[in-house]
Amino acid sequence: MHHDVAIIGAGAAGMMCAAVAGQRGLRVVLIEHAARVGEKIRISGGGRCNFTNARAGPQHFVSRQPGFARDVLSRYTPRDFTALVRRYRIAHHEKHKGQLFCDGSSQQIIDMLRAECELGRVQWLQPCGVRGVAREGSGFRLETDQGPLQARRVVVATGGLPVPKIGATDYGLRLARQMGLQVVSPQPALVPLAFAAEPWRPFAELAGVALEVRVACGGQHFDEDLLFTHRGLSGPAILQISSFWNPGDSLRLDLSPGNDLGEALRLAKLQSRQSLLNALGQFLPRRLAQTWVEMQRLPSDRRIAELADAKLKALGASLCAWTLQPTGTEGWRKAEVMRGGVDTAELHPATLEAHKVPGLHFIGEVVDVTGWLGGYNFQWAWASGYAVGMSV
Repeated sequence: MHHDVAIIGAGAAGMMCAAVAGQRGLRVVLIEHAARVGEKIRISGGGRCNFTNARAGPQHFVSRQPGFARDVLSRYTPRDFTALVRRYRIAHHEKHKGQLFCDGSSQQIIDMLRAECELGRVQWLQPCGVRGVAREGSGFRLETDQGPLQARRVVVATGGLPVPKIGATDYGLRLARQMGLQVVSPQPALVPLAFAAEPWRPFAELAGVALEVRVACGGQHFDEDLLFTHRGLSGPAILQISSFWNPGDSLRLDLSPGNDLGEALRLAKLQSRQSLLNALGQFLPRRLAQTWVEMQRLPSDRRIAELADAKLKALGASLCAWTLQPTGTEGWRKAEVMRGGVDTAELHPATLEAHKVPGLHFIGEVVDVTGWLGGYNFQWAWASGYAVGMSV
């Protein structure tokens, strides 16, 4: 069977690409190995799908080649996707820092994409695995579970490695290597960070405690919420910085951003008869304040007026510049996205076509372009799918 375009993977990027190419009049086949499509869409945003970010721009993406995504992102913006959402009358709202969510279920986004594919008369093969892709004449021959097919162009939209239980595989990366393309080593990203068990023991008892912090690593910083866990740290602040963390790196945390705690405690000493714990509890969750004071070997029940200014200053400094070194991440099971993927140096920045293999394109998470937390990765999926759908 001959097609203009064969797309491997019916996730966010794959369905977007299929819909755009099909509506241009091309014969498109969309091949998906799983029984259900768009599982990452389905589970995102707590089931309400954080489908884009109104502020998305190239500065919100990580890649070995900074700025690579600029061209693709400029041609299909958050406004463009939001207009599509409105056309399907999907109610939505903006939350924290430009994040756009469905009012209802994320299934609405999946249904919308499927409807767009129907408008483009896209042929579906599902569930259907791809066993091999090879050059054949000026196009490609694909060996699938439902038999061979030929296509003038092939688009790889197989996603990344996070959440193996919903069918994530490394097929796209293996295919890229088979075709002679370089792959940036894949790493879990937007993922909680873990610490050695014994040093972390005092903090493990704080599991569930959350507070707003500033976290810095790898030349980047974020002001977001942090969550203590039994094994380490999570929450938006940590998920964000995990994309910039590499093994051996240390994090620097300010547990009370915007406050000079040493000076605040000194002033409290002059104006109050309260205990050190109560004074510190005005700036930190009480359980964290208790643990921190104990680790600094200070008497939490002593009146703050009885403590030397130097000790209060040192206590404040320790809270505003906490340096700690993770031992690793919580891995693919907890990661939201993949960092790394097909090296962008191998791809044309406008068409995402492989320089070495004309007619072969890569889109979405399988490419070494990773967005921040908050809808940015979906915007890359829509924009890269659109760019290739328009260029094939």
